[in-house]
Amino acid sequence: MDAMENLMSRNSVPPKLLSEPAPENEVLQEILNTAVRAPDHGAIQPWRFHIVRGEARARLAEIFVEALLKRDPDAPEAAITKERNRTKFAPIVIVACTEVTTDHPNVPPVEQIVSTGAAVQNIMNAAHSKGYGSFLSTGKNAQDPYVKQAFNLTDKDEIVGFVYLGTPKPGLSAKPRPDVAEFCTEWTGAAAAAE
Repeated sequence: MDAMENLMSRNSVPPKLLSEPAPENEVLQEILNTAVRAPDHGAIQPWRFHIVRGEARARLAEIFVEALLKRDPDAPEAAITKERNRTKFAPIVIVACTEVTTDHPNVPPVEQIVSTGAAVQNIMNAAHSKGYGSFLSTGKNAQDPYVKQAFNLTDKDEIVGFVYLGTPKPGLSAKPRPDVAEFCTEWTGAAAAAE
């Protein structure tokens, strides 16, 4: 498949629709190598990727449960079960983080976070090119200090997302996409009238 076909055919695959096998060894390394080719102003290399698989997935789920109970000690059992099952299906979870440099004179934190986001997109596109499915999740766990601490992140650092990887189960239909024209305008330099 050529590059444009790969980009145009990629769909997010919900974790419940991912299964074994996961990318392993050289294939996983090749997928991860695409991440460090993301735009990186200042060559800061802000990205950190924690590969979670096997029994470590259950431990990550327990960290999600513990974080939930710290946020809401009276969380209903259904919410606890949802967190406990969050990492159950996809064989690999990549925790994509940004170690933010706050004192760089030319590269603000937002650029570093965007760089990690671009790295995540590279991972997802590369996985698709190899026949694997992926899903990016954020939510409260990505912002939770307890979860961040599990990955040795400080308050200034960010979890950009949890990338779920595996083989898509059969029968997944393509997601309808919007018309790009709805989101594009040609700017001519004229200032908008103030209201």
